[in-house]
Amino acid sequence: MHPTTGFLHEGRAYGLLAAAGLRVPRHGFLEAGSPPFEAGEPIVLKGIADHLWHKSDRGAVHFGVFDAEALKAEAAGMRQRVPEHPWIGGLVCEKVAFKKLSGLPTEALVSLKRDPDAGWLVVFGIGGLQADAWAAMAPPLIWAIALTTPEQALTDLRGHWLGRTWLGRQRGTEALTDEGRLLAFLQGLWRAVEGLQREGVTLLELNPIVLDSEGLPTALDGVGTLEDATPATIATPDPAWYQALVNPRSLVIAGVSSREGTVGRIILENVRKSALPESSLRLIKPGATEFLGLPCLASVAELATAPTDQLILSLPAPQTLDVVEQLCRQGGGATVVYLVAGGLGDGADTEGLGKRLVACLDEHRRAGKWTPALVGPNGLGLFSPDQALNTLFIPTVKLPLAAKPGHVALVSQSGAFLITRLSRRAELGLRAAVAIGNQMDLRCSDFFQGFAADPAVKVVGAYLEGFAPGDLQTTARAAKALRASGRRVLLYKGGRSQEGMAAASSHTGALAGDHALQAAVLRSAGVMLAERMEAFDAALAWLGTYPVGRPTAVAIMTNAGFESVASADLLTGPFRGSRLTEAETHALATTIEAEGLTGLVSPRLPLDLTPMANESAYLATAKLLLATEAEAVVVGLVPLTVRLNTTAPEAIRAFASSLADLAKASGKWVGVAVEGGPLFDLYRQGLRSVGLPVFLTMEEALEGLRLIASEV
Repeated sequence: MHPTTGFLHEGRAYGLLAAAGLRVPRHGFLEAGSPPFEAGEPIVLKGIADHLWHKSDRGAVHFGVFDAEALKAEAAGMRQRVPEHPWIGGLVCEKVAFKKLSGLPTEALVSLKRDPDAGWLVVFGIGGLQADAWAAMAPPLIWAIALTTPEQALTDLRGHWLGRTWLGRQRGTEALTDEGRLLAFLQGLWRAVEGLQREGVTLLELNPIVLDSEGLPTALDGVGTLEDATPATIATPDPAWYQALVNPRSLVIAGVSSREGTVGRIILENVRKSALPESSLRLIKPGATEFLGLPCLASVAELATAPTDQLILSLPAPQTLDVVEQLCRQGGGATVVYLVAGGLGDGADTEGLGKRLVACLDEHRRAGKWTPALVGPNGLGLFSPDQALNTLFIPTVKLPLAAKPGHVALVSQSGAFLITRLSRRAELGLRAAVAIGNQMDLRCSDFFQGFAADPAVKVVGAYLEGFAPGDLQTTARAAKALRASGRRVLLYKGGRSQEGMAAASSHTGALAGDHALQAAVLRSAGVMLAERMEAFDAALAWLGTYPVGRPTAVAIMTNAGFESVASADLLTGPFRGSRLTEAETHALATTIEAEGLTGLVSPRLPLDLTPMANESAYLATAKLLLATEAEAVVVGLVPLTVRLNTTAPEAIRAFASSLADLAKASGKWVGVAVEGGPLFDLYRQGLRSVGLPVFLTMEEALEGLRLIASEV
């Protein structure tokens, strides 16, 4: 038998699986002596050759009975049929009798893959010759080994189409196996990964896996790939960067022009409105000692002896690189450097500037030398309300930001996504909002780790278009740590392609960078992954007010019939409409009568108060519903009725405060949907001013709750 290069053949795959306690067919190579079979026993002969993936297509599979001499002749014929593949040997395998169901697939495909971004993954789906077709109906399950236990995987498998078939939970079927055998199989896969890692395996694909006569999952075929298993080490930035970024004591800006409206000038104007004293601000401006009333440095070299917490570089890409290289050479000057310019490592970089920048940082960190942490490039800035620090290059006439410290931290690869959220949700209480740009140095995972170490952060919201190389698993680990400490993580992933996703993910070789893979890894870490921006915004609004809790029983009250009907249709899946007891129904009828709505309003949920309800009716019924099993109450206010005062600020404030007081007293969630045009913006603002989450539609409010209820 000849050694292979980069290819994991079936004989070796069987050995690795058996070492992990998994069931494989009895087997042996003809060339190694006497295989463990009796004469006449049914067998399968497989021609094993280097990089021969599809043996059946090349006539390298033979079904027959054990006859050593006849099988040697058959193997010789196989060898002649695959001359371009170095021959390894003829593998004789037990012909496994396995369970089947008429008209239903019962074979599984399992792939164990070492993904460069996500780490070790297990992919489980329907196998056999029609795997791609079945994947469209029952997409494969994807488990990240580092983030998922076999017990958690079993829970997922119970709900999968093939899992239900195996366990006899499809209509008209009987069980082919039981949960104990499936759990033992999953535990074996987790153990197998340890051996695969040691052997340098990067992919092992098992197709099909069948259930033998005793219901034991058995891998009939297995091939894979091998390579150097030594992982690359990544030098990490000094964690002091986080406080230097969100709570700096000193700040220096390079690239401030005398021309108004330029990027550097806007940044400076915004920074000067912060709580940072003027004495903590400096500019780098060659040839000047003072500019716009601030002291100037001739070059970054002067920071070697008078360093700053944060340095903002609003310079062209080549000059930005020069400054960073100078900082590294001189061994100090700024804890964190924010890079505004693009053209470093992106499509506009035709000179390799980004590669030089990364090489400089890596060289210094590996040598144990001082190295600044970099945010960006292509960064729009940040907003840190604790200091009213705004380094965004958006003028305040376009984006007036009120310093409202709170528990929400936002990170966004897109600066535009960040500022539109700040504009639309000005009521959010923020710890920090940072545009992280192209993640050339500090990555999403670094920010998640920074937030985890910050007790002020209770909710993290993130927008990403892509993960830096190798950062998916690190981000997921950081998210899991946030969840373990009681924090929430909400993420919208842009740059997705849905077409063909289910079929592609059934073959792990096509998984890298695939949204299905990323979604599975992130969800297993407890991340709330929004499929729509509207859902992200709605969930963020709820969590901005209520960082703790996960309501699954929801009560709806509204003055519009269409909202009560539509909400009933939406209360499915991870949450449901709350129910009233007989006593609560009687109490609601009494309240309706007391508010003069008898004959108009029926005492049932969703509650349609009709346009005749005024503020008193809303408050009385809200108080009652908050005393029921409902964990959240969504209040629909269609403001066009004359019964609601939507114009007098004092009246709006009084109603909003009373509603907010009821929520606080009950310890439950209350949100408001105001479905009307711009005429009612004052009304919405009054409700927001007391801390209530306000939505444009009932559907928006419920979509946010649905996402939160689905949190793992």
